[in-house]
Amino acid sequence: METATTLFDDIRPLYDNEVPETIAHLLANDYFRRAVEPFIKPLPWEQFSAVLQACKTKQDFQGNIIYPVMKRLTEKTTTAMSGEGWDKIDETSSHLFISNHRDILLDAAFFNVLLFDKAKPTTEIAIGDNLLIYPWIEELVRLNKSFIVKRGVSVRQMLEVSRHLSDYIHDTVRNRNQSVWIAQREGRAKDSNDKTQASLLKMLTLHDSAHPLETLMHLNIIPLSISYEYDPCDYLKAKEFQLKRDDPDHRKTNADDIENMITGIMGFKGRVRFRFGHCINSMISHIATDTGRNELLDKVAAIIDQEIYRNYTFFPVNYVAYDMMIGGNRFEAEYTAEEQQRFDDYLSTQIAKIDLPVTDDAFLRRKITEMYGNTLKNYLETP
Repeated sequence: METATTLFDDIRPLYDNEVPETIAHLLANDYFRRAVEPFIKPLPWEQFSAVLQACKTKQDFQGNIIYPVMKRLTEKTTTAMSGEGWDKIDETSSHLFISNHRDILLDAAFFNVLLFDKAKPTTEIAIGDNLLIYPWIEELVRLNKSFIVKRGVSVRQMLEVSRHLSDYIHDTVRNRNQSVWIAQREGRAKDSNDKTQASLLKMLTLHDSAHPLETLMHLNIIPLSISYEYDPCDYLKAKEFQLKRDDPDHRKTNADDIENMITGIMGFKGRVRFRFGHCINSMISHIATDTGRNELLDKVAAIIDQEIYRNYTFFPVNYVAYDMMIGGNRFEAEYTAEEQQRFDDYLSTQIAKIDLPVTDDAFLRRKITEMYGNTLKNYLETP
């Protein structure tokens, strides 16, 4: 049962009583139809529209629209997708799941598919307003249990916006007993060197900044490790690395974001594995109460990182990339000569997709290799 409040109207997902009107808006929008039709094939638009109109709640929408579309997508773009560590989730509590960030849209979408398969409630999803480039996208994500993280605000507004978001997440997890997913940092770690931003944790403590440790413990944080065998956007990330190297003022455009979204959704990912870490409450409860705020946040961030590192899944490409990156053959027992050659060929194929006037092949090859080797490097360096 939802309790209506206007306090969070600017960022919250839809209430169920808003679902039919929002669906009517979407179906009347030609841009929505053009964007969605490729994903629903071979289902005719008329049949899709009828199923969509029959949805009266967010759960209806996720079960009847999002879930089957995502299942078809996983069949086309992955060879396997699974989750591990379900026993680490306390079924009597709601949680804030904090994960590393690989794909703009699919990290949270895949996670909710796995929850759906386990007959567990799906999470609410944090999504940056920089991705809401059209009004229909905002309607769609709020229909899919997403709440908005405002990024394009002035420095003066940032504290107020961050406290508002913190209040919303605490209200959702603690009062509404609804779990939430959020990435450990703003934007993806393009080199896969995953680090939890202290600024994220600072935002989470603004709900009660006088008691930061207790405020974090109230959220029952569970770190979540996401491992993709292949990242279809690896060559786009490498391209951005070269563009920023050659022009430090380079900034991505909306068109770049759309290209990354489409490539991430439709590209081949191989095997995908989600693995839960332990709830961090027992680990952070040992932090001294007189620890300074910044030191406290750094300690908590390090604990989250270690849980994520410990729960990565490694594939042959990760072992090959690590040996290439570090130099040597430490993990040669984990891959064959054929798999090593296949990764080398893969690098050449991905670099060939990069459309720049001048491509620095050696630099690009190194950056893509790091994307696959850094996860293993961080795992090996975890205490």
